[in-house]
Amino acid sequence: MDGANPADGPTLIRVRQSGPLAGTVRVSGAKNSALKLMAASLLAEGRFTLHDVPRIADVRWMGELLEQMGVGVSQKGDVLTLDVPETVTPEAPYELVERMRASIVVLGPLLGRFGTARVSVPGGDDFGHRPIDMHLRGLEELGATFTTSHGYIQGRADHLEGAAVLLPYPSVGATENLLMAAVLARGTTVIDNAAREPEIADLAAFLNAMGARVDGAGSSTITIKGVDGLTAVEHTVVPDRIEAATYMAAVGMAGGEVEVAGARPEHMEMLLSKLVEMGLHISPTANGVSVKASGKPHSVDLATLPYPGVATDYQPLLVTLLAVADGVGIVTENVFGGRFRYIDELVRMGADIRAEGHHAVIRGVAALSGAPVRAPDIRAGAALVIAGLVADGETLIGDAHHVERGYQDIVGNLASLGADVSYSVSG
Repeated sequence: MDGANPADGPTLIRVRQSGPLAGTVRVSGAKNSALKLMAASLLAEGRFTLHDVPRIADVRWMGELLEQMGVGVSQKGDVLTLDVPETVTPEAPYELVERMRASIVVLGPLLGRFGTARVSVPGGDDFGHRPIDMHLRGLEELGATFTTSHGYIQGRADHLEGAAVLLPYPSVGATENLLMAAVLARGTTVIDNAAREPEIADLAAFLNAMGARVDGAGSSTITIKGVDGLTAVEHTVVPDRIEAATYMAAVGMAGGEVEVAGARPEHMEMLLSKLVEMGLHISPTANGVSVKASGKPHSVDLATLPYPGVATDYQPLLVTLLAVADGVGIVTENVFGGRFRYIDELVRMGADIRAEGHHAVIRGVAALSGAPVRAPDIRAGAALVIAGLVADGETLIGDAHHVERGYQDIVGNLASLGADVSYSVSG
C-alpha cells in the first residue's frame, strides 16, 4: 500500500502534567467506518475514492489485506484510492487477519460477489472473547455454508438468497457482514435487531451510492433488496466519534476550552449527556462542538450498551475521568467482559479502582502520579495518555503502537492544544 503512513508507532508516548488545553482540533474520518468501506469495495469492479480516511495502522493493514487479494491501494493525505479488479483472490491470510479483528468483514462481500471466501479466524484487541458465530449463522440463513479447519473459515455459496435474519444481539460486525452480503443476494433480506451505530448508516449510504437498495440503516430493522450489480463510487467517511470523545475527555481531565471540529453531537447524545453530568460545558458550533471544563469532574454512574447507549469504546476514557472526580462512580461493562484489563495501569498511577466481573467502583483521588504503564488496546492506551495530562511527574506509555492503530497523530493533536506530550524511543 504505497503512500500510507507506516503508523506502527513509536515505542513510547511520554506525557507530563499539563495546564489547561486551548485551541481547535479536527477529528479524522471514523476508523470503524473506513475499514468497512474498504471491505465493501470488493463488491464492485472499478476505482473507489474515499475521503477523510485516517492515516493509521489499521487502515494500512486493511490495505495490505486488499492488496493481497489483488486490489490496488494507495493513500495520499486523507484520500484513499482503491482499484478493484474484475476478479480477486478471495482469501484473507492469517498473518494479516491476526492483527485486526475488523478483517472478518471481508467475508460478506466476498461471498456476495464471488460465492467463495477463505478467511483466517480473526485477532485484534485482546479484551475478551468475541465470537463470530452470529456472522456465520446469519450468512448461513442467506444460503452460505462454512467449514473450519487449520485456523481458517472456508465459506461457499452458489448464490445467496434474501432471508429474514434475527440477530440475538445487535452485533456491529455481524450486521455489516450481512448487509454487504445481502446487497447482491436474490430477493429481499430483513435484518432485525440490527446494530444502529452511525458507522452502519455510513456503510449503507456508501452501498446505496454504489447502486444498492438499503433502507432503515441506523434503526433496528434494515431491509435490503438485492440488485444484480454495483459500481465504484466516491465517498467521504463519517467523522470519528470515538476520537472526538477522546479530546473531550482530555479537556475534562486537564481543563480549558477546545473546539472539536468535525464532531457530530447527534452521534454522541448519551455520551454528551454523561459528560455534562460530570461538569463539562458542551455546546454545538458551526464546525463541531465546543468543550469547556474547570475544576474536578463530578462522579457519575454509567453502563455501556449498544448504540445509542454509552459505547464500550468510551468506557476507558470515562473511567479515567472518574479516577480524579469528586466522589464515587460505578461503571458497568455490558459489552466486553474483559475490557477492564487496563485498570491495573491506572492503579499504578495512583487511581483507587476496584473491579469485579462486569463492575468497577472508582473512588476519585486528589491527584495521579506519573508512572511507566502499558497500553493493552487502542482506547485504553488513549485513556492512559489523558491520565498523564494531570499526573504529577512523567508518564511513559509503553506499547504505544496500540494507540497508533486508532488515532492519527494523537500526540501532535494534543500538543497543538498545549499538552506536554511527545513520542519517545525506549532503550
